[in-house]
Amino acid sequence: MQEDAVGSAPMLGKRKIGLALSSGMARGWAHIGALRALGRLGVQFDVIAGASAGALVGGCYLAGKLDELEDWASSLNKRRIMSYLDLQLGYGGLIKGDRLRMELRRALGPLRIETLPTPFVAVATDLVTGHEIWLQKGDLADALRASFSLPGLFPPIELEGRWLADGALVDPLPVAACRALGAEMVIAVNLNTDIIGKSRDAARLPGSFSLDPLTLAEDKQKPFIASLTESLTRGIFRRDPDRPSIFGVMTTSLSIMQDRLTRSRLAGDPPDVHITPRVGHIGLLEFDRTEEAVREGEEAVERRRDEIADALEVMRLIRGGAS
Repeated sequence: MQEDAVGSAPMLGKRKIGLALSSGMARGWAHIGALRALGRLGVQFDVIAGASAGALVGGCYLAGKLDELEDWASSLNKRRIMSYLDLQLGYGGLIKGDRLRMELRRALGPLRIETLPTPFVAVATDLVTGHEIWLQKGDLADALRASFSLPGLFPPIELEGRWLADGALVDPLPVAACRALGAEMVIAVNLNTDIIGKSRDAARLPGSFSLDPLTLAEDKQKPFIASLTESLTRGIFRRDPDRPSIFGVMTTSLSIMQDRLTRSRLAGDPPDVHITPRVGHIGLLEFDRTEEAVREGEEAVERRRDEIADALEVMRLIRGGAS
């Protein structure tokens, strides 16, 4: 576990290419399409850093599980998504997350970050100090869970004596992590830039997240628990016709924060190639829109094809001159 700008020393004699994958919740499936399109262009990365959804996709990619992740994501529908939302009282989050944890563990097993074929950083946030934590070693599944533990939704994860939460709270697009690990060229896939898409979707704000957690109560065996669960979910997720739910306010506020924080971070350390999928119209919890998000990730890379090719040619010339 590493903090702030602490990282591995750059390798001499080799110009590294880094990939930064942003947060984005359900929009994160666009990273799958972007990785596939970059692969078709022959781009190879020497370091990958991700925050939240970006960490999940980047980690699965390096673990050789990208196809499995896409198949699982494509199988999601509203009812199946609801089956993973094991509501709880207390413990730092509305959703216990055990079902998602078991699914992630089943896919990744005991794989460790340091055994991945390419250096990888999953960004998380220390809830006590507020520091940015770079997870570069240890259990991969645990690191990914920490990186996407959205405060209020999922409980924080305790790793090595620290309580860790979503990396998007401190760095939604970890370009700096790639630089610190020696990347001289960074390609960034940023899912927090589509203002037009977000504006087009603004009219749906009261019910823009498309999920109805009240269906969870239908499966409860005991009438008392069913009544309690229904009461809680109505209070938290209820959609009135003219105002957002509590949960809607929380997730939309996170989206605004990510957008502003990303702009601030990029002003000081912009990527060399900035890929911006148009996914603002996809709700933050619309995990069932996988095909649409993946397609837009691919198209976003295609829109930057010439810029990527030019950047790779510059790196090839620099590497050739250094050898």
